Amino acid sequence: MDREAIKKDLLAIIDPYIDEKELTTEISESSDLINDLMINSAHLVDIVLDIEEKFDIMIEDDFIGKMDTVGDALDIISEKIAG
Repeated sequence: MDREAIKKDLLAIIDPYIDEKELTTEISESSDLINDLMINSAHLVDIVLDIEEKFDIMIEDDFIGKMDTVGDALDIISEKIAG
């Protein structure tokens, strides 16, 4: 699975948790999940669970702490899929 396909699936997972829909048109790999996209920490846990289910991977707690941006999430997903 290439990075663009993973990104498309990731954005579909993140979208329901973004209250300000105008933010979805400006998402880039540098977009911070909490500060830029206004996703609260409780929803971040839900997003991780959705990612684990969608990609059939397990994301350990120490990786969750490193998932600050969309790009970070893509890196972690890619690493887990490859690993």
